[in-house]
Amino acid sequence: MPEQPDRQKQRQPKAIDWDSLRRRLEASRSAVVLEQTPDATREILKARAGELARQTGEDVAGATLEVLEFLISYETYAIEISWIAEAYPLRELTPLPGTPPFVLGIINVRGRILSVIDIRTFFDLPHTGLTNLNKVIILQSGEMEFGILADEIIGTRSIPLAELQPPLPTLTGIREEYLKGVTRERTALLDGEKLLADRKIVVHDQVEA
Repeated sequence: MPEQPDRQKQRQPKAIDWDSLRRRLEASRSAVVLEQTPDATREILKARAGELARQTGEDVAGATLEVLEFLISYETYAIEISWIAEAYPLRELTPLPGTPPFVLGIINVRGRILSVIDIRTFFDLPHTGLTNLNKVIILQSGEMEFGILADEIIGTRSIPLAELQPPLPTLTGIREEYLKGVTRERTALLDGEKLLADRKIVVHDQVEA
């Protein structure tokens, strides 16, 4: 009878050393990797790179640009909304002598005198087809602000980044430096930042004169 407690103690399961077990599993996993042939190792790395590229591609595929689309001489253009202050029908355009040919005149927008340009002339594009140029789109960045004229404002939409194609001068005639890309529908996405930073468009001195 006195030996019974010892027997019960022997039958009790021992506590599992989880840290030791985890180290053994890691060692086994490392051994399996080391035993891979060079070809198998390359396949593993290729698979991992493919998965990373797929995840990155999904991020790019889901990205979009919010733009305003408009027509000039039956051609469709677009500019990111982040560079647009407002758009409305043109009223009272005043010609301004002594300015570059692409500057059609100036307008008064709630007390602000802004120059208005014809991007066809600025880009040296041929003036084809009938055009009214009776809509003005105000571009703004910091202190830089001016208007561009359009025949018709189509509206806003989202352009998936994955659908943008590299700009081709033969496709649009616009110099590549002013383009962010071209959509599948041949909409030319203008680079609003480049336009607003172009010192050739600054005509404040002429306006003040």
